Amino acid sequence: MKTFTRRRTTLGAAAAVLVVGIPTAYAVFSSPSSAKQQTSAQGDTASGAGRAASASGSASASASGADAGAGAGTVSPDAQLRSGLPGMPAYDPADLYSADRPNEMSDTVKGMPSYVYVPNTVSNTVSIIDPATYKVVRTVPVGDQPQHVVPSWDLQTLWVNNDLGNSLTPIDPRTGAFGAPVSVHDPYNLYFTPDGKSAMVMAEADRQIVFRDPHTMAVQDVLHVPCAGVNHADFSPDGRYFITSCEFSGQLLKVDTAAHKLLGVIQLRNGSMPQDVKISPDGSVWYIADMEANGLWTVDGTTFKLTGFLPTGLGAHGLYVSRDSKFLYVSNRGEGTISVLSFASGKVGEVWKIPGKASPDMGGVSADGKVLWLSGRYNAEVYALSTTDGHLIARIKVGQGPHGLCVYPQPGRYSLGHTGVFR
Repeated sequence: MKTFTRRRTTLGAAAAVLVVGIPTAYAVFSSPSSAKQQTSAQGDTASGAGRAASASGSASASASGADAGAGAGTVSPDAQLRSGLPGMPAYDPADLYSADRPNEMSDTVKGMPSYVYVPNTVSNTVSIIDPATYKVVRTVPVGDQPQHVVPSWDLQTLWVNNDLGNSLTPIDPRTGAFGAPVSVHDPYNLYFTPDGKSAMVMAEADRQIVFRDPHTMAVQDVLHVPCAGVNHADFSPDGRYFITSCEFSGQLLKVDTAAHKLLGVIQLRNGSMPQDVKISPDGSVWYIADMEANGLWTVDGTTFKLTGFLPTGLGAHGLYVSRDSKFLYVSNRGEGTISVLSFASGKVGEVWKIPGKASPDMGGVSADGKVLWLSGRYNAEVYALSTTDGHLIARIKVGQGPHGLCVYPQPGRYSLGHTGVFR
C-alpha cells in the first residue's frame, strides 16, 4: 500500500510565494551501506522478467549493458574526450551534450519511425502522436498509473513506467509493438547508469533506488534512501556519481554510481518540492527545479553545496537542454509558461506563455531541435512549441493526466533514462 498520495493535482499555497534570495539550507553527509537483499516484498521474479523482456525483444542484448555497446552517435572531432566510469563511453568535458546535435542520430535508431509517446496517468493509456501531422494516431492501454516513457540505455526499447500497476511495459520503437509487462515494484521513474550495466528504478513510495539488470529487470541491488519521494536525477560528467531529488521531503541526494552508496544529503528550505535535475553542458552547475520555490536551485556537484537560486515561474518543473547546448528550457507548470535560461549568462531571458489555461510538465526536444514537446498535466493535452520564438504550434488532446512524454528517437549515443536524457 502506498504511504502517501501520489502526484498532487493542485499546487500548494506555498507555490504563490516567489523566492528572490537564497533560502536557508544545509548539507548533511553520511555513508550508510546499501542493502544487498532481493526480497520477496519486491514482488518480482527474475524468470518472469526475463520472459517478458525476451518477448519485447530487449533481451537480445547481452546481460551487461556495457557489452551491448552505445550507439554510434557523433561527437565533434575536435573534442578532447575523457574516460569516466569504467564501461561508459568517453565524454567531452566541454559539452556533455555534444552528441545530441540536430538530427545526428545513432546508427542504432536510424530508420526508426518518429513519434511522441504520451503516458496518460489517469486514463492508463499511452497516446502516440505523429509529429509530422500533430495528430494522435494510436492509443494503447497499459498498466495502472503510467508515469513516464523511458528510452533504454542501448536505445532499443521504450519502457512505460506503470507506477501503481507495479510493472514496466516494453515498447519496440522500430515496430511499435507493446510487449508483455515486466513485474517491477513501484516504478515511478527509471534511469540507467552511464556504463549501461544497471537500470535504476526510482521506487518513490518504497523509498528505494533499485538497481536492476537493464534488460530483464532482475534485481541487482537496493539502496534505501533517507528521504520521501525520490524521483528525478542526472549524472556527473564522468558518470561516477549522480544527484537525485526527493520531492516530498525537500531533499537532494548524492550517490556513488558504482558502489550504490549515499555520499551526501542537502536539505532544502521548509516546503520545497524539488523536481527535475539537469547538469550544465560543461558540468560546472547543476540545476534543480523546485515547484514550490518557483525556480531553480544551483548546486556545485563536487562540493555538493547550494550556490544560488534563480526564480523562473510558478511551479518550475521540467528541464530540457537545447540542441545547440546554449539554453535550458524550464516548464513552469503552475502558470503555463516556459522560461529560457542561457547557460552562458546563467540568467533567464525570454519567457514563453502558452495561450489559455495550460499546465506544461515533462517532455523533450524534437530531433531537429525546432520543437519543444510538453505534456499538459491537468488539461489532457500536449503542447508543441517553436524553439525559435516559443509560439504554440499545436495543442493536441490526449488522455487524462498526461505526464512524462517521450519524443523518440532523438540524437545521442546512449540514454540515461527519464523522458530521454541522451549523451
